[in-house]
Amino acid sequence: MSTWRQKAITRLRAWAARRHGEDALPVTIDRRRIYILPTRFGLMLAALIVAMLIAGLNYNSNLGLAFAFLMASIALVAMHHCHRNLLGLGVDVNVEADAFAGEDAAFEFTLRNASAVDRRDIEIHLVADAEALKSVGANSDERVTVTVAAARRGVMRFSQFELRTRHPFGWFRAWTYVQGSLSAFVAPQPRGDRRPSAAAAEGSVPRSEARGEEEFAGLRTYTPGVPLKHMAWKVLARGGDAAVRGYTGLAAQPEWLEWSALEGLDTEARLSQLCRWVLANEAGYRRAYGLRIPGAEISPGWGAAHRIRCLRALTLHQAEPSSPLEPRR
Repeated sequence: MSTWRQKAITRLRAWAARRHGEDALPVTIDRRRIYILPTRFGLMLAALIVAMLIAGLNYNSNLGLAFAFLMASIALVAMHHCHRNLLGLGVDVNVEADAFAGEDAAFEFTLRNASAVDRRDIEIHLVADAEALKSVGANSDERVTVTVAAARRGVMRFSQFELRTRHPFGWFRAWTYVQGSLSAFVAPQPRGDRRPSAAAAEGSVPRSEARGEEEFAGLRTYTPGVPLKHMAWKVLARGGDAAVRGYTGLAAQPEWLEWSALEGLDTEARLSQLCRWVLANEAGYRRAYGLRIPGAEISPGWGAAHRIRCLRALTLHQAEPSSPLEPRR
């Protein structure tokens, strides 16, 4: 039964994708794309109403018939409110997310309610075990985060997500599919204990020892006119000749994070070590850095955008797209 149900859901999702086509986010839900069916509680209520009708007719009980018609009316009103809970609701989401293997990728959804009616218990389903529940007040927006477990390096792609509601009594389930292509870029887990060979050879220094955009380049002979703050006082204290500290611009000496510098490691270990080097350069050094791996070379740079470029290059190296599970219903 479970297999048959899963096949039916898969066919329904495929049919909805063909019917609505690719959506351009943000999307406002109209009535043509909302589907509604009774839940198991709704089916039990329907069976109970039918039983009350049969009993009322059989025993000529006006009270039983009146109560059965009252429950049927309440059920119809509940179905209307369940459908209206999604109608006109706006939804937006960031289409790309970044994470590390073994952690969670987070997608930030925005629900917009431009009507004067509160929207209660809106469920956002991305994949199995990746869902969130949120209510949106009248004329307001709400942000909700849906996290997806990222077990291994690669790209997780989601062709659609689903909005659902069982408000107000849980007798009906209304839902809609949004055909939005979402991608989670899962970088390798940053680990490893090697140091970049280029950094060791050129004597890169941490930010705490850097002077602006420069790094220490050694000692040179003192010449009149050099600012006293550059004097190597410790050398004089040891009885040496007067000398000053020299600095060179970090931008002129970019650091290259090389695949070839990690001989003896397998592919995933190399990627993890390179990932750690990228994060270490962003956190602890001022110098520009570049990345060289088979099939990709990223020119030296600095900053959040450059870090994301490097991490995504490591993510995409010989990676196969992940196939997330279909959401449970």
